[in-house]
Amino acid sequence: MEERKELSGLTNELFRQVVEAAPNAMVMVDRAGKIVLVNAQAEKLFGYAREELMTRGIEALVPERFRSGHPDFRSAYYTDMRSRPMGTGRDLYAMRKDGSEFPVEIGLNPVSTDEGTFVLAAVVDITERRRQEERFRQVVEAAPNAMVMVDHDGRIVLVNAQTEKLFGYPRNELIGQSIEALVPERFRAHHPEYRASFYSNLTSRPMGAGRDLYGLRKDGSEFPVEIGLNPLSTDEGKFVLAAVVDITARKHAEEELLRKTDELARSNKDLEQFAYLASHDLQEPLRAVAGPLQMLQMRYKGQLDNRADEFITHAVDGATRMQALINDLLAYSRVGRSDDARQLTDCAQILDQALKSLSVMMEESGAEVRKETLPTLVAIPTHLTLLFQNLIGNAVKFRDKSRPVRIDVGAKRQGEGWLFWVKDNGIGIDPQYFERIFLVFQRLHTRAEYPGTGIGLALCKRIVEQHGGQIWVESAPEEGATFLFTLGVKNTI
Repeated sequence: MEERKELSGLTNELFRQVVEAAPNAMVMVDRAGKIVLVNAQAEKLFGYAREELMTRGIEALVPERFRSGHPDFRSAYYTDMRSRPMGTGRDLYAMRKDGSEFPVEIGLNPVSTDEGTFVLAAVVDITERRRQEERFRQVVEAAPNAMVMVDHDGRIVLVNAQTEKLFGYPRNELIGQSIEALVPERFRAHHPEYRASFYSNLTSRPMGAGRDLYGLRKDGSEFPVEIGLNPLSTDEGKFVLAAVVDITARKHAEEELLRKTDELARSNKDLEQFAYLASHDLQEPLRAVAGPLQMLQMRYKGQLDNRADEFITHAVDGATRMQALINDLLAYSRVGRSDDARQLTDCAQILDQALKSLSVMMEESGAEVRKETLPTLVAIPTHLTLLFQNLIGNAVKFRDKSRPVRIDVGAKRQGEGWLFWVKDNGIGIDPQYFERIFLVFQRLHTRAEYPGTGIGLALCKRIVEQHGGQIWVESAPEEGATFLFTLGVKNTI
């Protein structure tokens, strides 16, 4: 008998040490609600000395507004004694010695001893947690988009004002409802599967990638949405916070843009066809005019008066310029409507062909072209020939006659594509005209100074863009010009 008492004493002491070392406040009470044991954390939390607590009933730690009902809760617990949280579904508060209240979370555990059955309560101050929850609620409430939080079973536990506005439900009708209530009926059957799939891989991501998503308002109307999913881990379990955006206006804008793009594409196609046919059909009557004028000039030059010779010269010059303009327009329209197949193209050979076409101009100007290694690309060879031909031809045409013409042509790798350049030492271009020179019929000089139709650089731009690239110029007056263009990755091998 003495041995049993000694063992019981050792056990009690060990129990007291465990309670004392607990990180939370621990308070043990008897059936009458009298406090029989506390730890240092309880003294610290409630502001009482241990001796003060041991002389009081547990109701001394309960705010007065809840005190009258507390004995009934104690009695109810003794009818079903098991370890469980206290006050499930209720907000619990405790009171310090100074009368201040604070929110708590309490776990109840029955303890059976030789002296009877007691209840050990673990008390946690959740003031900071409540602050964080309140901040979270305020952030969600202030969000510009509809925010809906659901639990693992798909029940709505939190919404904001934007959700009420977007779906047409008052808040109290949404809380506790299944999230499927906001999903159109035609998609509702599969939605639980999507929820389960998300819970199996909890990461922040957009919902329904590759699918068109729709929400359902209280009045039964559907609307397109974009949804971002964010997992949240709390002491109460895992939740999902969904940000819902009504994209009705965006969808209408996209559809309108698509419609206008289609209209523009058709219009451009019609214009290209018109330009091609008009230019082609104009050649025959123009030849009928230009031919006799040239014959008239050769046969009767000097046989009429000076004014007649001048008129004939002007007519021949106009017809010649018109032929050049029509030919350039034809070349420009062909780039847009060409059905030529892309093929493996050696840019070095293309450059040689372009230089061969310009051989007379090159010889007369004494121009020197310095070539670096050029790549092989998938492209339309005739288009690239026109590109080099126009850029090098311009370099020779707009040369500085006070110095020998030097032209550098090269390319280098840029990302997954190529950057090309044609650099000259000519008269240069004022930066204010960098955009203008790539427009059709735009000229910076008179025809007397530099002949041409004003289509060459526009043609270059069209060719480069047809091949998925961009073209631009870097220059300054009297310092030469460097024309640079890129060819997209789809043209690279």
